[in-house]
Amino acid sequence: QVQLVESGGGLVQAGGSLRLSCAASGIIFRLNRMGWYRQAPGNQREHVATITSSFSTNYADSVKGRFTISRDNAKNTVYLQMNSLKPEDTAVYYCASGRLGYDYWGQGTQVTVSS
Repeated sequence: QVQLVESGGGLVQAGGSLRLSCAASGIIFRLNRMGWYRQAPGNQREHVATITSSFSTNYADSVKGRFTISRDNAKNTVYLQMNSLKPEDTAVYYCASGRLGYDYWGQGTQVTVSS
C-alpha cells in the first residue's frame, strides 16, 4: 500500500519560511520522481516543483529562486523549502510520486501566508 504523508504546513507571515516534508512508503522511493503541487481555493491544482530519481529539478516560474525541492533516499522523504513566502503562496500543498507521471498523491497540507 502506497502512502505519501505530508507535514510542515502552517500559518506564516509574508516573508517567512516553511519546510514541507513528504514521507513515502510502499514504493521504491529512489526510482520515483517526486513532486509538489498546490491548489488554492477556486483554482486548479498547479505544479510547484519536481525532483527526478537522478536529482534533476524543475520549478514553476512563480516559485523559482524562493523554493527548493530536495530528497533523501535513505529516509524515503522529499522536502520543499519555501522562503520569502507571499500571500499568493497560500494553498493546500500536495506531494506526488510516480515513475513517468504521477501515480500517487498525498492528502495535502495547508500553507497559509498572512500579509
